[in-house]
Amino acid sequence: MGDALMTRLEQSAGTTAPVDVAAARARIRPGRILGAAILAIIALSVIWFLVSNERFEWDVVGQYLFHPSVLVGLGMSVALTAVGMILGSLLGTFLAAGQLSDFLPLRVACITFVGFFRGVPPLVQLIFWYNLAYLIPRIELGVPFGPELFSWSTNDIITPLTAAVIGLSLHESAYMAEIIRGGILSVGQDQRDAAAAMGFGRWRTFSRVVLPQAMRVILPPAGSQVIALMKGTSLVSVIAMGDLLHSVQVIYNRTYEVVPMLLVAVVWYLIAVTLLTLVQRRVEDHFGRGSTRTPTRPQRPRSKEAV
Repeated sequence: MGDALMTRLEQSAGTTAPVDVAAARARIRPGRILGAAILAIIALSVIWFLVSNERFEWDVVGQYLFHPSVLVGLGMSVALTAVGMILGSLLGTFLAAGQLSDFLPLRVACITFVGFFRGVPPLVQLIFWYNLAYLIPRIELGVPFGPELFSWSTNDIITPLTAAVIGLSLHESAYMAEIIRGGILSVGQDQRDAAAAMGFGRWRTFSRVVLPQAMRVILPPAGSQVIALMKGTSLVSVIAMGDLLHSVQVIYNRTYEVVPMLLVAVVWYLIAVTLLTLVQRRVEDHFGRGSTRTPTRPQRPRSKEAV
């Protein structure tokens, strides 16, 4: 009985037509089709709202998009981003090394610094540094508890530019310290041990072994910090710093075209952030080489004739 049943199963299996995988089609998924339709309707509604609403005044946007004062403000925002990121990264590297140090006073000081400047909002820091002359009318340089050697008026030194650079750099350094510290800690101790076994010194181990691997962890959040700093430069407008937002504010205070001028700032911020994102992706790809492997295509078996 069992042999007869097996025979019938083998016969039925033998008569089944082979499946052609090349002719297979993707299964229709109604949920995805419905979701795509809803997203398309929402996108068309937003586009129609932007085009049909005359209060956006797109002609005014085009008129002031390349206005000289707007371009000067854009250049100032880019410069503040570059200076703040460079100074913040340098100070953040020192703070990260201090937090990883085995010297307790230095470690406590760095942890306190990072915690303080991460906790205070950047807008508060900018206003504080701009009004530093209220606390310190003159900046003095001399021997501690001794004679004064040099002194300057605080109002002459703390201009809107210096207040913006100090506030943004200190705020950025606190975040970069945590990013760099996390990247260094992501490299296992076995990597350092292997470098030491090969005779590498501490600096060579850090620069050749630890840093290249840590950069893969540091770059994504560091790139996000650059973008956040670019957008955060708009805060310096409260201290009358001539950035992009302040430039459009000066124009709409004169023309009363508030919404079109804000759209001018939005367009330039979007362009700057998009370019920074593209640069970030290229840098990440450069330092990420070797961390991922591209699967190779399976080779076709050679025929017996070729063998």
